[in-house]
Amino acid sequence: MTIQLPDGDFAAYIFDCDGTLADTMPLHYKAWCAAMREHDCDFPEALFYELGGVPTVRIVEILNERHGHNMPAVETARYKEQLYLEMVSQIGPIEPVVAIAKEIHGKLPMAVASGGHRHIVTKTLDALGITGLFDVIIGSEDYVNGKPAPDPFLTAARALGVEPSRCLVFEDTQTGVTAAKAAGMQWVLVPPPQRDAMPK
Repeated sequence: MTIQLPDGDFAAYIFDCDGTLADTMPLHYKAWCAAMREHDCDFPEALFYELGGVPTVRIVEILNERHGHNMPAVETARYKEQLYLEMVSQIGPIEPVVAIAKEIHGKLPMAVASGGHRHIVTKTLDALGITGLFDVIIGSEDYVNGKPAPDPFLTAARALGVEPSRCLVFEDTQTGVTAAKAAGMQWVLVPPPQRDAMPK
């Protein structure tokens, strides 16, 4: 995988976490499937990827709305995150993106802006040994509207003290790219890691 950076006088880099820095999407999907089985619900893989970047509680609400389920949103999201944390040691890095973060560390301020809860994001970064690269970690409790709204990235830029127009965002989903555009930031779309099959 080669990451092509756009030209620009950037003053800060902002990274999504899942699927961008950390190869966590298969583990998140396994955790979601296990949590959904508790409610006799199905979570199609295509829909899982369509909702990439959307806050966890909101995903449960969307599943309820679309499929007529009555899952308790907060409790179900919390259970899913508990299942994910039990597998966190299995996480691997998205090497080319982590390499960029390591190269930029100490030269420009950097943040992580995620749709996940901050403690989950921090545990993920800890598992990769890269938490210390970032000046700011923004989770879903730090803003009102999740991606595709610009709030996560604008919150990160504000915390870094950098104008949004001078931030470069690294994202792996169209939802995240839409959020970056809405924030007035340039962006890099990180391609998915090559793998043979999604674990069930």
